[in-house]
Amino acid sequence: MKLELRSLPRTLADLVAQHLVASGRFIDDDPELAYQHARTARRLASRLGGVREAVAITAYLAEHYDEALTEFRAVRRMTGNHEVLAMMADCERALGRPDKALALTKDKHVHDLSEATQIELLIVAAGARRDLGQTRAAIQMLDVPELTKRTRAEWLPRLRYAYADALAEAGRTDDALVWFHRAAGVDGDGLTGAAERAAELEGLEFTDLDEDDTIVEEYFDDTDTTAETLAELTGDDADDAGTDDAGTDDVADDSTDDADDADDADDLDDTDADEDDSDVVAEAADEVSEGRPE
Repeated sequence: MKLELRSLPRTLADLVAQHLVASGRFIDDDPELAYQHARTARRLASRLGGVREAVAITAYLAEHYDEALTEFRAVRRMTGNHEVLAMMADCERALGRPDKALALTKDKHVHDLSEATQIELLIVAAGARRDLGQTRAAIQMLDVPELTKRTRAEWLPRLRYAYADALAEAGRTDDALVWFHRAAGVDGDGLTGAAERAAELEGLEFTDLDEDDTIVEEYFDDTDTTAETLAELTGDDADDAGTDDAGTDDVADDSTDDADDADDADDLDDTDADEDDSDVVAEAADEVSEGRPE
């Protein structure tokens, strides 16, 4: 791509590069925005194969399949890159043309493709067979040695998932369950959803973690109710505390009578006593609110 950009004036090359970088930055989180940046780059430099490929891929991810297919064809013509065949076939499927998708699997350049692209093309072809109602043929296509290959390649969980899905469609539930588990076993990021499909076949349900928000809200509602209940219960305690304070005042008065020369600082303050009791009640309320009642 850098070599292609050098064919442009410096200012224009910098502008095109900025849009391509922005497109790459948003491609995972916002394919539509990535596609718009790639289109702007194409408007500025439509003769660059790398730019056309960026438009093709982002259009594909943003589900603009017609335009993606056109751009992929341009990429093949301009750059001789045939690795886009699998995505082209998938575009044909998405546009409701499974026959054309299957035709691409017979392209003369298929045997020159990388292993990853050949596997992706196989998955798309099997999907096209299923679109045509040929599920048994799809299963036969996917029953390849690569299913049991020991590799960390990204295509392995997708291949196993496609095989399991075809088995499930054919009513071979037990076999499908085995392969969904095998797909999940190599799908560390959970991109295929194989674990969920296996659980579904086993009659299990996954709990939505978003429900935690509701649980938290219910917890705080209960805490507020507990605090109100404590306030009601401590009303009588406060009165009793006041009575106890009165008794304390009597003792203080007796002490004052027995010591005529006592200093004014020795007199007991009713207000301080009330504040002490209030502090105790407040601390108890805080502990209940924190879920740690004594």
